[in-house]
Amino acid sequence: MSAILNHSLARLAPLVAALSAAALCHVALAADPEASGTAPLPASTQAATGTPDGPAYGPELQGFEYPHPVHDFAFVSQGQTLHMAYMDVQPAKPNGRTVVLLHGKNFCSATWDATIRELHAAGYRVIAPDQIGFCKSSKPASYQFSFQQLARNTHALLAALGVHDATIVGHSTGGMLAVRYALMYPRETEQLVLVNPIGLEDWKAKGVPSISVDDWYARELKTNADGIRRYEQATYYAGQWRPAYEPWVQMLAGMYRGPGKAQVAWDSALLYDMIYTQPVIYEFGQLPMPTLLLIGDKDTTAIGKDLAPPEVRAQLGHYPALAKAAQRAIPHATLVEFADLGHAPQMQDPQAFHAALLKGLDAINASH
Repeated sequence: MSAILNHSLARLAPLVAALSAAALCHVALAADPEASGTAPLPASTQAATGTPDGPAYGPELQGFEYPHPVHDFAFVSQGQTLHMAYMDVQPAKPNGRTVVLLHGKNFCSATWDATIRELHAAGYRVIAPDQIGFCKSSKPASYQFSFQQLARNTHALLAALGVHDATIVGHSTGGMLAVRYALMYPRETEQLVLVNPIGLEDWKAKGVPSISVDDWYARELKTNADGIRRYEQATYYAGQWRPAYEPWVQMLAGMYRGPGKAQVAWDSALLYDMIYTQPVIYEFGQLPMPTLLLIGDKDTTAIGKDLAPPEVRAQLGHYPALAKAAQRAIPHATLVEFADLGHAPQMQDPQAFHAALLKGLDAINASH
């Protein structure tokens, strides 16, 4: 037993060294947020603790309450036992369809709350997981993150729940994951819905320079509420700000105030490297299912945009053009644009967004 333990510790030693070294870096770069912890805290520590800047949450968002009951799916992946947190909201009058909601990089499944309620009222079963590396799910110290792996994890969750046919809805980074899931499991994807997905362009191919995981980690360690708020106001909400957005700022910032900050930042760095290096745009033409694109035209999101030289930066994140190009590339795509909305139309104008979403879902019902 001691030999096994010593071997395991030896495997983790390089990661611990990398974390320690990166923590000493002082890189004057803008940060982004996200991710979750290593191991669940005991029940006695579930409540959020306070700091002068706001609440401090555990590394798996302990202390932050979700709007619906949270369940755990335990499974083995890459030689370790992990758990995926998820909400499974069953309708009172089911219409026979299941919608799976995939969150973005700086989001959690809880941020889908308004959409969950609308879909629930319309008779849909709604499953909203936190992906591994995010929010209330496991934050492994060593994991080969890929969209394929996250898709397999999600597919395993759905199989365990007895779901073999679903509409997959992905927002932001969740849009890239939704595309990968649909490509891997086309017969089990009834419909694909992409809400301001990132990955409508290949930033690397356009000239955004690569940075190391250590550099991503140093950036993530600088995450704070003010930086999150400024970025979200400019990008997610097209310059607008409302008090209703603040809980989502604190949700992210709270993990960076808590005891698991280093692991939260490390997994976030690994995930940024995954997003940058694993484009899905070149496979849009292979999507056989009906696809609905719901796009806020004021969005300007582009991974690594601040790292790019000015002439490259000027060519990135033009969502009206990117959305139309995606519509042309995806065989059975329908595009709905929101002229005045940003990266998170479901949060900025829930009424307009949900009307378009339900109409798009109903179009599939009508064709059956």
